[in-house]
Amino acid sequence: MAPRIRKTLLVIHIVASVALVGEVWGLVALNTAATLTEDLELAHTAYRLMPTLVFAGGIPLSLTALATGITLGLGSHWGLIRHYWVAAKLVLLVAVIFVGMFLFDPEGMAAATAGAGQTLAARQWGQVAVLATQIAMLLVAATLSVFKPRGKLR
Repeated sequence: MAPRIRKTLLVIHIVASVALVGEVWGLVALNTAATLTEDLELAHTAYRLMPTLVFAGGIPLSLTALATGITLGLGSHWGLIRHYWVAAKLVLLVAVIFVGMFLFDPEGMAAATAGAGQTLAARQWGQVAVLATQIAMLLVAATLSVFKPRGKLR
């Protein structure tokens, strides 16, 4: 891969990954606020806003990070599954995507807070935990990118 193309892809990958951390952090803050408030209308509004953040930010950013990461892995000396840290980053990003797809449910939470219905605190905190797990996985991936621990896969 030509150096300019590799550097351009690297910049896109870094920006998308960092923006994804920010987007998920925003969801953590919004979800925590919805969980802690006594104002059911405010909680409902927060949950209704979350899908917009997911579709405008989370999905495009995670897919951009995934596509550029795979391209960089295949087109550089690091390889896609040659080094433990690269393979771990790939697994972590795919896990972030799957956790978001299958465990994060802002639409369900919005429905639960519609009208006079009360949501269960455990369900609300469960949604915060899902997002906190995503943040943790993204931060581990960022740490792996910086420290690049030794070790190759066979």
